[in-house]
Amino acid sequence: MADLKSKENFSQTTDPEIGDSISITQNEPYDGNVSKWQAFKDSFKEVRLEDTMDTSNMTDLEKAIAKTAHSPLQKNLKNRHLQMIAIGGSIGTGLFVGSGSALANGGPAALLIAWLLVGTMIFSTVHAIGELAVRFPISGAFNVYSTRFLDPSWGFAMGWNYALQWLIVLPLELVAASITIGYWNSDINKVAWVAIFYFFIVMINFFGVKGYGEAEFVFSLVKVLAVVGFIILGIILNCGGGPKGGYIGGKYWHNPGAFSHSFKGVCAVFVTAAFSFAGTELVGLAAVETQNPRKSLPKATKQVFWRITLFYIISLTLIGLLVPYTDDRLGTASDASASPFVIAINNAGIGGLDSVMNVVIMIAVLSVGNSSVYACSRTLTALAGQGFAPSFLLYVDRKGRPLWSTAVTLTVGLLCFVSASPKQGDVFNWLLALSGLSSVFTWGSVCGAHIRFRHGMKAQGRDPKTELAFMSQCGMIGSYYGVILNILILIAQFWVALFPLGASPDPTVFFQSYLAFPVIIAFYIFHKIWKRNWSFYIRAEDMDLDTGRAEHDLELLKQEIAEEKAFIASKPWWYRLYAFWC
Repeated sequence: MADLKSKENFSQTTDPEIGDSISITQNEPYDGNVSKWQAFKDSFKEVRLEDTMDTSNMTDLEKAIAKTAHSPLQKNLKNRHLQMIAIGGSIGTGLFVGSGSALANGGPAALLIAWLLVGTMIFSTVHAIGELAVRFPISGAFNVYSTRFLDPSWGFAMGWNYALQWLIVLPLELVAASITIGYWNSDINKVAWVAIFYFFIVMINFFGVKGYGEAEFVFSLVKVLAVVGFIILGIILNCGGGPKGGYIGGKYWHNPGAFSHSFKGVCAVFVTAAFSFAGTELVGLAAVETQNPRKSLPKATKQVFWRITLFYIISLTLIGLLVPYTDDRLGTASDASASPFVIAINNAGIGGLDSVMNVVIMIAVLSVGNSSVYACSRTLTALAGQGFAPSFLLYVDRKGRPLWSTAVTLTVGLLCFVSASPKQGDVFNWLLALSGLSSVFTWGSVCGAHIRFRHGMKAQGRDPKTELAFMSQCGMIGSYYGVILNILILIAQFWVALFPLGASPDPTVFFQSYLAFPVIIAFYIFHKIWKRNWSFYIRAEDMDLDTGRAEHDLELLKQEIAEEKAFIASKPWWYRLYAFWC
């Protein structure tokens, strides 16, 4: 084997305010005769962050901000990756299967009310994420914003809350993927399929963020095409164009009716709708690994409107028209047999499409499993950067892979083999309980961080209209709406958990639905005691509004923003309308 010679490449960034720098030192082979095997082994070597800042006089908060602002994660996500993640990334079993139990619990009217309300909240939340992520494309995103603009203790709780969510989702989704195979053949032990899917997820993440981006691009494309195809087919079936014929119209809204279980049913659907949007925020998490977040992230943020409108609202409207909420098959399984999409197709007398939809459900499950590895590994790395997790989780190799964080995520993913145990249901129910409310807290915290960020700009005499490359179209009003609606979701979940639909109060059911709340409070109190941080919020005047900022030359940025606004203003109305929504 040829001798490996190396050189040190230094890429240096300088913080616009404090003037200190961080050097990323990387030993790279430059001998053209180096074997591919040696180059492959060297790719796993660590990218070392040589911190040349004097941190001796920094507070814990300042150190956390500095560490997450400079990340060796590679910017390998392209615009098409981010757009497709935004359009179809969170479309999963919540829509394809979970909407069935929601329809049974609330009826078609409750389905639309809940998804519309939660959808508008998600739209506001993603715009808040977009504004913050374009300004600060930093490692960790969500919990870091809470740390910077709300309170470090709350950021600690939110970070571990978010990491636990995805740690637990991975084994759950692997088991769910094996269950979808049982729709065709239940003779093969599902543990074998769990092993195959686990290996598949490991291989995707072996290729780093580029592997995640390409996989999600394909997965999301399949899901989007499936939903669009169902919408077209659903309109035809409703108008009587199916093999069995017969105009359906809105008869199921009259018989059995628009609502099931009255207002309590609406609250139950409200909670299900919130969970179906889990993962929408991943666009903001991916900003730090995107080639040009300032250009691609605003477009991806705006795509969420079309996803909510086209893929959720229209498809669920058709589900409510095609399937009565009294159908016994709704919400009885985790595969295609309980999907209202498949039930609608079977009711129309169309054969074969149920298998196609089951393939889509399996792809959606694998997509969530793939995203869980990405989200958890990046969150753990950011927690380590803030001093909230062991420092070995900061290890990032030359391909931009957070190796130890990914290894921890995949190791916990081995819980998927609990599926071989007869107690797997109990195990997974309690694991899921630990993070069942994670997304709700994450969304509410992002909206709260956005509100505090704007207050910080105002208190420090900064003008968001001239300083922000992208501003939330919903503004602070949208973020206030997001905070309020997330609180209402928590209240609705508490009520439904304490008094389940059609059942008596049960402590087991309650804690499996609401255990995440006391866990988050425990994390929060633990950090207060650990760091002896007895303040409950960060004063607006003291907020750091510059470290990790995407643009270092503020005056140049103001000039570019003014030119962009003038350019759009000079265009015809249809172009301005397109620029606003797309």
